[in-house]
Order: sequence, then C-alpha cells, then structure tokens
Amino acid sequence: MLFSSLEFLFLFLPLSTLIYFLLPRVCRNAWLLISGSLFYAYGEPSYLPIMLLTALADYIFGIAISKARSRRVARAILWLAVAYNVTQLAYFKFFSSTLPIGISFYSFQALSYIIDVYRGSVKAEKSPVDFGAYVTLYPQLIAGPIVRYSDVARELRERYTSLEDISAGLRRFIAGLSKKVLLANSAGEAWSFFSSEQGAVDSYLAIFFFAMQIYFDFSGYSDMAQGLGRMLGFHFPDNFNYPYTARSITDFWRRWHITLSSFFREYVYISLGGNRRGRARTYLNLLVTWALTGIWHGGSLNFLLWGLYFALVLVLEKAFLLKALAKVPIFLQRVYSLALIGIGWAIFASDGDALTLKEGAELLLRAIGVGADGSLSPLSRYELLRHLPLTIIMALGATPLPKRLYIYFAEKGKIPTLVLGLLLPIAALTLSVAYIVNSGYNPFLYFRF
Repeated sequence: MLFSSLEFLFLFLPLSTLIYFLLPRVCRNAWLLISGSLFYAYGEPSYLPIMLLTALADYIFGIAISKARSRRVARAILWLAVAYNVTQLAYFKFFSSTLPIGISFYSFQALSYIIDVYRGSVKAEKSPVDFGAYVTLYPQLIAGPIVRYSDVARELRERYTSLEDISAGLRRFIAGLSKKVLLANSAGEAWSFFSSEQGAVDSYLAIFFFAMQIYFDFSGYSDMAQGLGRMLGFHFPDNFNYPYTARSITDFWRRWHITLSSFFREYVYISLGGNRRGRARTYLNLLVTWALTGIWHGGSLNFLLWGLYFALVLVLEKAFLLKALAKVPIFLQRVYSLALIGIGWAIFASDGDALTLKEGAELLLRAIGVGADGSLSPLSRYELLRHLPLTIIMALGATPLPKRLYIYFAEKGKIPTLVLGLLLPIAALTLSVAYIVNSGYNPFLYFRF
C-alpha cells in the first residue's frame, strides 16, 4: 500500500490512527504490531509470515545474546543471527523471482538491533509485542528511513503525542506527499520521455529528471514517514539534507539516504577497521563497504557498478581531490559534485526496468555529445516547455530556499499563520489528491530495494 494511494489516505490512515488514540496506552504497541501487519499484508500477504518470522527470530536472538554465559557464546549467537538475516536477504535479492517489499529495510533494522545488543549499546527488548511493533512500525516499514532500535527504544516504552505533534506531523506528511505526487511523478514522466530520445540535450535532461524523480520520490516518502511517526509519538532520524547542494561526493553521502550511509559506516566500514589501519586498508574498506551498498539495492550488475563507481570517487577524494576542491570556488565544487552524481544516476537507472547497461552507457555518451547532436526535436522542445514551470520548482525545491522562506515568513509574520499552517497544507493536499485521482502514473522507486 502506497502512502500516496487513495486507500491509504482515506481508509487505512484515518481508521488506524483513530483506533490507536482510542486505545489505552498499554495496548497501543499491540495495535502498532497489528496495524503494521495489516498494512504489509495489503500489498504482500504471502510474505507477511517472513517479516513476522524475522521479527520473532531476532527477538529470540537478542534475548539469547543478553543471557549468554560468555562472550564466546554471545558471539556465536550473533553470527548465527547475522547469517540468518543476510542469507534470507541474499536469497530474495539474488535467487528469487520476486522481492518482498521492504525486506532490505526491516532486515537491516533487526540486524542493527542484534549487533547493538551484542555490543551492549542497547538492552535486549523483553517484550515480544514491543519488539514486533518496532519491526512492523508501518510509517517506516517498507522504505525507511532505517530506524535503529536505539532511536526509538525510549519511545516504544513511553511516548506522548500533543496536538502540536499531530499538527506538525500532518504538515510534514502533506509536504512529503506533495513532493512525491506533484514533483517526483512529473519528473518521472519527463524522464520516461527524454530517456527515449537520441539528442545530447535530451540525454542531459533525462539524467536531470531522473535525479529529480528519485530525490523527490524518496525524500518525499521519508518526509511522510517522519510525519506519520511524529503523529504516533515517534521521532525518526532525518534521511536527507539537500544532497544536491553537496560540495563533494563525500559531502553528498553525508546528505543522501543518511540512515543507510550511517548503517554501512557503523556496522561495515568501522567494523572492518575504518581508517585506523593505514591508507591501503582504508581504501580497501571503502571498496568493500560501497560494493555492499550497491548490492543492497539489488542483484543487477548495475547496482554493483554503481557502488564501485562511488567507491572509486570517494577513494580519490580521500587521497587528494578533497584538498584540491577546497581551493576552488564553491560554485565549481557543486558543479563537480552534480556532474559525478549525474553519472551515478545514469548507472543506477540501468537496471533493466528503465534502461539496460548498454542504454545507460549510450545515455551518458550522448549527454556529453558523443554520437548525438545538440539540437532538440520539435516534440522535445514542446515537452521541455510543458515541464518548464515544474522544472524550475524542482530545481529550487532541491535547495534549502523554500524552507528558509517558509521560516522567514512564519517568524516575521509576513504571511498569517492561518495561511501557512492550515490553508497552504490543505491546498497542497487537495492538489495531490486531484493528481492521484486523475493520473495513472504513481510509482515508487525504492519499493524495489
């Protein structure tokens, strides 16, 4: 079930939220477990037992580690838990014809919990209901952000929701819905058109629109997840911080899919030794970490190449590029970053669903003028003009400018609170629902991962 579907907006969300607040506090985690399971079962009924079994198995692993009589026994249980989760994930990624929705996210969340229990940074959850609620928490169940148990452990036991929380959560949810429906979907339609054209400018525009689609698609979903979480009394970590304003690829990965980058840094890169064992070992650790990051996204060759591509760039930046970049103007730093990000997205999109690897390579070559002229066909010019207003909005929306303007007008009282806090969200929600009703194009890219 998509957050941007009518079923979710007008049936599941109001009913599940109403029941949640009508129940006594002691029963709310049980309802989160039930409602999360119902939410998942709506789209993946046959895979619901796998998710619930994962929750049960990792609950048992956590208890077993906490009760282990020696560190050696605890370590053996840890590796058994890692093998269970990774084997299950690898099977569906590489050997199954279908991939259970959200398995990459809930498997990593459960795995981070097991590792943290072993390290002693969190205590094992004694209540199977509370742990089940954590794994099946529907706002972040199928596409993140990856919420570690330590992020919500206190709120699982005791949380309160004020009217301000509900109001702020709704506003953030509507903002995310608008980003996904009005911007990402429009960008996706433009990407579909321009990626099928053969001109150099067409190819450049295709990469631009794919970059906009995946950003507003995924960041919009993360905003919706955070908004829903806040309405229920949870505070999820931020997952995006204006990544297209990055001054380097190192900076980009501190801003894009922050919870995934944090997971791999904490549980893979640092566990391998990080940068503590010399330069050669540091580069090897980066290579392994980013190869796994690529594979996490899927079993297609393009994802591995995408991970290795960023590994190479990050190694070069760590070796000398970051020092060189610091000496050039900020504008050129951002141009450098956007160019390399664009190449990355062309590789990423070449997964067979949108493009083959050969088509992705041809797209990149055309974008730099190889084998294509720089003119736009009459139809391409029409499509560009048709999307021009939204193109400008997307480009500005990927920067902090809209948020800064919102804060400025709110604090200075230039625009009445009623308009900013109520009428603007209502207008955005109305436009989003109208788009959903009238358009059959409503994909979500990260459901595949």
